[in-house]
Formats: sequence, C-alpha cells, structure tokens
Amino acid sequence: MFSSIFSTAPPVDPNAPTFHSVSDKFPENELFGPLEQQDTEWLCAGGFATETQCFYTLTEDGTMILCQVIHSAVGVWYPTIQFTCKVANPSRGEKIWKSINVTNFVTPPPGHDKRSSKADEFSILYKSHPDSEFPESYTIRANLGVDLQVSLEIQRPKAVPGWKVGKGPEGGYSHFGVDPKNADGYVIHRFWPRVHSSGHVIRDGKAEAVKGTGLFVHAIQGMRPNLVASRWNFANFQSNELGGVSAVQMDLTTCDANGKRGPGSGGAVVSVGSVVIGDRLVSVTSETKWPGEEPKGTVTSRATHLNTEIDPDTSYEKPQDILFEWKAPSIVPEAPGVVEAKLPTVLGSVEEPKGLIEKVDVLAEIPYVLKVAVNYVAGTKPYIYQWINPGKLSITGPEELAPGLSKGVEVEGLIYNEATFIS
Repeated sequence: MFSSIFSTAPPVDPNAPTFHSVSDKFPENELFGPLEQQDTEWLCAGGFATETQCFYTLTEDGTMILCQVIHSAVGVWYPTIQFTCKVANPSRGEKIWKSINVTNFVTPPPGHDKRSSKADEFSILYKSHPDSEFPESYTIRANLGVDLQVSLEIQRPKAVPGWKVGKGPEGGYSHFGVDPKNADGYVIHRFWPRVHSSGHVIRDGKAEAVKGTGLFVHAIQGMRPNLVASRWNFANFQSNELGGVSAVQMDLTTCDANGKRGPGSGGAVVSVGSVVIGDRLVSVTSETKWPGEEPKGTVTSRATHLNTEIDPDTSYEKPQDILFEWKAPSIVPEAPGVVEAKLPTVLGSVEEPKGLIEKVDVLAEIPYVLKVAVNYVAGTKPYIYQWINPGKLSITGPEELAPGLSKGVEVEGLIYNEATFIS
C-alpha cells in the first residue's frame, strides 16, 4: 500500500502520438467493415459525448431533407436530446428549419431494440426485412409544430451494406490521447451510404410527397467537440444513373494538441468514404494526411478547398470550390481492380454563392448549458456552411461494375455538402 502511495506514474514521452487514426489500423484491402447490430444501437454514453443519428434525403427536384437526433451528454448534467429537421431547396429559395429539445426520450422503445428511439415529439423505429430487396429500414415520424410534420421510410438496398472502416469492435474508431486503450476521447462514424426514401412532409398544413435517395449516418464524438477537430468536411452525392450511384465522405482536421508527435503536432486530416455503383457498395476509402508528410499508400480519400476567400460574416476562409476524391480497391469479388472517383464542386463566392442553403452559427443553435459545458471560451465561433448543387462524379474502375467504367464515366446527380469551421 505504502509503495503505491509514494510511486509515480512513468513519464510520458512529450513526442508520443496523441492521435491514433482509424486509417492506420487496417490494411488497404481490409477497409470495409460490415456493420453489426450493436454498431447502430444508441450508446448514450456519459461524460462528454455527442451522439447523432442523421438521415439525409435528396429528391429529384433538388430538395434536401435532413432529420437528425442529437444526444449530448455534458458531464454530471442530464443529457440534452434535440431533434432537428431542415427542408431546403436553394434553387427555389425555400428553407424551413426546426430544432427542438424533446421530452421523454427513450431507447429502446417497447417492442424494439436500441437501434430505435422515441420521444413525445418523434419516433425513429428500426425494422428488419431479411428476405426483402430492402432488408433493413427506419420509419421516421416527427411532429415539430403546427407548421412542420414529417413521415418517412428509409430503406437500405440489399447490395449496399452498412459500413465502418475495419471489421470488429475496433472498426471505425479514431482515438485521442497517448494511450488508445485508455483514450482521452474518440470519434466514430457508421454509414448506410445509399438509401431509398419515401413518404411525405407537411408544411403549413399542406402535404408534399417525398421520394428520393440519400444517406444514414450514426456518429459519436466521445469528447468535447471543440477538442475533436478544428474543421470538418462532408459530402453526400447521389444519382440514379448507372442503376444507382453514391459517393460519400467525412473528414476532420485534428486540433493542435492531437497529432503524430505529441501536443503541438496536430492538423492531421483523417477522411473516410465510400462509392456505390449500381446500388452496390463497391469501395471503402480511408486516408490520413499528416502535417509535413507526403501521403503513403494507394488509397485516396480527400476534400481539398480551392480558391478560398475570407468571409466577413464568419471570418473564416470559405472555399469557392472543393474537390472530393476517392480511390480504393474494389470490394466486389468478381470485379477486381481499383475504383477511383472525383467530384469537383463549385460553391461560388461570398458575394455570389452557388447552392448555399445556410451559414449555421452553431452557438446560436445549441442550448445554453451545452455552450457552457463545451467551453468555447477561446474565442472560437463555429460555423457550418451547407450547400446543395448539381454535380458530376467522374468514375473509373473495373468494367464488370458498369459498362464503360474502365475508360471513365461521368455521372450526373446532386451533392449536398458541408464545410465546418470550429477554430
């Protein structure tokens, strides 16, 4: 006992890595990790953790519908649970945005598992249909006030399995801190990269039919958001050409404290993504770009800001263009080779934006208790830019995946993308 009182912890190497990226944990030919039931169950962790379920729908007329549940734990306080919904079509100048704190949140609801949840204001119920063309689905019902109600069915096609980067319980996780087994925090994303959506939205008493495609993401940030990343990029491209195409990507840039060589070596960019062709998942990408190092390996997963300019509204360098890139081995056994895709996205200038839905002032949207607990006291003012635009995805890959693919194919569709600046 006395020896333990007087003992000291071994010194920590000041140059020890303080960020452990998911892309470094798995070989390039093992990036696809199929989702298991527990992967999309609500964790509802304590401490400082933000957990979300996000459902994105893009309709053929260029409307974006986002339904999102946010479970925010803030230390010793009770968690705050929000339901947010955005319906937007910038080409028509339409936008409706609702964010409400829900009451009586529960998971699992009676008769369901923890992939489902409900509250007085909404229900999101998971269903399994093992012998169907769509073996899994979610039914969303939300009453967000007299001016907005939502009823949607989100279905996953049979040949588009949900994924995370890497198999098993460690799949998908990037860890923060010196010891990944006793991490200071973590971040993880799980995806259904292409879904079919149908139902209706009621705006001001008028029902509007909804039919489109989109994406489901279950994400957890297991530490304060301002310590996870200094910025984020997100892309969700969907098209009905070639039998159904999607290209999705999520990347983050670590804060200065979290890098390969200890505090002060941050700025690592870790990205994950996937490509779907013919309503079939064909590749999963993950790459980490370390500051001062050339990228290694053959897999590419990147979002590059181009032609940046200072936005006086936010004080951040907003891109006028973003180039999204994917490159990875095919995961389809009968179609060996490499799948490569590029998506140049034109966003316009500050004065003449293209497809801009909104510049979201994050601190204006979250409850006061979260502002205090998250502790954005360093003068940061996080903003999320949101756009939706027509896009052309250039793809090359094995001919077995689609006719003409070996020589390159351009696919027209819609891209919803975000650029988030935190510090």
